[in-house]
Amino acid sequence: MRRWSVAFLGLLALPGALAVYTCNSTSACPQSAPCCSEYGFCGTDSYCLGGCEPLYSYTETSCLPEPVCESNAWQFTDLSRVQTNGTLYNGNVTAYDWLVTKGSLELDPDGNGVRLILTEDNGGTLLSSTRYVHYGKIEFVLETTKWSGVVTAAITMSDVKDEIDWEFVGNETTSAQTNYYFLGQANYSATAGETYQVTSGGDTSQNFHTYTLDWQEDYLTWSIDGNSVRTLTKADTMASDGQYKYPSTPSRVQISIWPAGIDSSAQGTIEWAGGMIDWTDADYIAHGYFYNTLQSVTITCADTDDSSITGYQYTGNDSSNVPVVGFTNRSTIISGALPASVASVGLAGLFSVAAVALPWVTWSLF
Repeated sequence: MRRWSVAFLGLLALPGALAVYTCNSTSACPQSAPCCSEYGFCGTDSYCLGGCEPLYSYTETSCLPEPVCESNAWQFTDLSRVQTNGTLYNGNVTAYDWLVTKGSLELDPDGNGVRLILTEDNGGTLLSSTRYVHYGKIEFVLETTKWSGVVTAAITMSDVKDEIDWEFVGNETTSAQTNYYFLGQANYSATAGETYQVTSGGDTSQNFHTYTLDWQEDYLTWSIDGNSVRTLTKADTMASDGQYKYPSTPSRVQISIWPAGIDSSAQGTIEWAGGMIDWTDADYIAHGYFYNTLQSVTITCADTDDSSITGYQYTGNDSSNVPVVGFTNRSTIISGALPASVASVGLAGLFSVAAVALPWVTWSLF
């Protein structure tokens, strides 16, 4: 996903005291502020929740466990499982399945789901799952945006920045873009991003379509309305250094609307999104916002149905400096967290996932 750099806003979105320390590939968090937030700042409590970067934290287990996947389907006419104020979330996945970490939602007036809102002041809306997926199938049913400079995204994002994307840009309402990233590494020259026409059902902003990510250990398929448009195999991603550049770490499911066509964006990003946003557009004036509409999300997990497992946990690197992720029974709740040490991690099994040292990058909200 293309990004606009607003790391300072990330700080504002994090509750609690302002972080003093920054964290990156060459500077881990100190013991006093052990958790590296997704925005690159060290802290405690909420900094240790979803998005906490384990490789830059005091230890790999300083972050709270990533809540394990559970298969489910959500109709967004009902927001009872959505925590709309992300600052109040404490990691309790039995209370909430979804979290608004930025922006706001409004129920669709026709009862078709929920609108994610973009205003000139709010910088967009980001809705994240509270649980993580480690392989499985994710189906999004949504209507996109239709205004130049405004982007709709439906993605998976891991805490070490593996990413799989559906994106819908500007006023291009007959096409969908697909992309993937390995540990945050963009690979445009190798055509990691590809665009496909939505051939049935009409305008993507006026009609609901089902956009599916079938993410398995050895392949990844993007489908529109049940029709496969692209398949990537893990073998396809083998690089010259022998490393598979394939998304392979537990990830949150995220849906967003964000402003690419603004002054602070790079010129290439503005052009990609169809130009600058017109804040005097008649639709914006009439509603007071731009929006997309999310009707439903269905997640089918691939990895485990063991009820004793609470989450995924990074536990260190193997002899090849590849991080190892396992299952744990540690609490995912801030108040219930055990000391962040390897000794506290109860593993039901380990599986290796490919990773390398990450360069320092400034991540945006989307």
